[in-house]
Amino acid sequence: MTEVASITKVGLMNVEELLAKYEEGLRNFSNVQLSEANLSSAKISEINLSHANLSVVNLSGANLYKANLSHGKLNVARLRGANLSEAILNYASLNVANLIRADLSRAQLKKASLVRAELIRADLSRACLLEANLTSADLREASLRHALLRQANFSEAFLADAILTGANLEQAYFNNTDLSRADLSGINARQTEFQQANLNRANLSGANLSGANLRWADLSGANLRWADLSGAKLSGAILTGADLSHANLTNVSLVHADLTEARLIQAEWIGADLTAATLTGAKLYATSRFGLKTEGMTCEWIDLSPKGDRSIIQYFNSQDSQEFFNQTPPTIRIIVDSSLDHEANFALAGAYYQIAQQYPELNHPPSLEIGVRRTTITFRVESDIALLATAYIAILPLQDAAITQKKIRNMVKRISREDVVRLGIKDPERMKKLTSVFEGAMVTANAIKEMKKILAIAAKLSFFQAPSQTIVTNSSAQSLILYHNPHFGKHLMPSPTVNPTAFEEITKETEKLLLPSLSRVIDFIKGFHYINH
Repeated sequence: MTEVASITKVGLMNVEELLAKYEEGLRNFSNVQLSEANLSSAKISEINLSHANLSVVNLSGANLYKANLSHGKLNVARLRGANLSEAILNYASLNVANLIRADLSRAQLKKASLVRAELIRADLSRACLLEANLTSADLREASLRHALLRQANFSEAFLADAILTGANLEQAYFNNTDLSRADLSGINARQTEFQQANLNRANLSGANLSGANLRWADLSGANLRWADLSGAKLSGAILTGADLSHANLTNVSLVHADLTEARLIQAEWIGADLTAATLTGAKLYATSRFGLKTEGMTCEWIDLSPKGDRSIIQYFNSQDSQEFFNQTPPTIRIIVDSSLDHEANFALAGAYYQIAQQYPELNHPPSLEIGVRRTTITFRVESDIALLATAYIAILPLQDAAITQKKIRNMVKRISREDVVRLGIKDPERMKKLTSVFEGAMVTANAIKEMKKILAIAAKLSFFQAPSQTIVTNSSAQSLILYHNPHFGKHLMPSPTVNPTAFEEITKETEKLLLPSLSRVIDFIKGFHYINH
């Protein structure tokens, strides 16, 4: 009898007949009815049991390697310790099934139903659970390394101590799920639902959580180092003691979130909404504080020490904290009295690229505003302390560089000689740091000028010979004009053309008048927000 002909009788088979036929070489047992049967420890790898009724069947310890169980009914089935590696279980129903310690590595479980299934310590590494339903399933200590869980439903499931490293959880549901102490490092959880999930002490380092919903989630003590949380929703989340060092928190919602003693060292969170959040004791060394929403925020003190060891503590009253968390980015604006054409644009980009190789603080290209008559080159600087030093380097491509640098040098030299405490600067170390950083910039500038090829192209173009104005703005939105060429704007007036090199003839008396007053410079430095780098 052929295999196809014998299949018509498969539905009537008992266990003994099935195993006998399997030994004879038959593999296709599609639609077989074996509910409540005992196939414990059966060796039936590569068997076809698609559409079979195996509800309440005992397959504990069975070898079902590469078996086809698609569309099968395995509700309340016992599969403890079974080998289902590379098995096909797409659209199968395994509700309340016992899969404790089962091997489901590389198994296909697309749209399978595993509601309340027991998968404690099961191996689901590299398994496909696309759109599968695991509501209330127990996956404690299970391994889901590099598993595909996209759009799967794990709501109210138990995944404490589970391993999901490198798994794809994109758009999956983990609402009210227990993921405490789980290893989720390197996961893709973009736009995933974690509302009210328990992620206490979970490892989410390097995770992609952009756009994820983590409202009211418990992330206390969680490791979120280098995680991407841009645009994520963390309203009401508990992040006490969480490590968010180097994390991307751009445009994240942290309304009413608890970040008490959270580690935010070198985190990026421009546009973050911290309305009514708690940040007392947060570790904020080298963390940008630009463009934040902080209305109603609670913050009694913060830790600014490089290692987060409380060696540098800053205390606040309510008004102080608002000022601290509402800075503007320190910027350098070089306004050139000429429109930027294509040739000059190419030369400018090339010059700043080469300069950045020697001075990494200029790694980020400037923004350009090109008008009919003027061009504004704007650099954003990471800290107030680096403003004067970076301006000293940034002006190099222009012919106004020498006189602008001279004015900056004179300014720094003048304030370094003063008794800064007497003048109202409470932190003398701030001036020492400023001077040290500036001295390093002077050495670098000299080295760049020695490499004449960096600036050679720019020197030949008229754009770089035009009069300029250099303005620095600190994080308290206070501006200081470092240099204003006396001929700036004069070519717009109805008068004879001015020689572009005439700035060299400026008298010493004029130079002195153009230097900002000492009190103006001191007020500018007082507006610095101290950030270690």
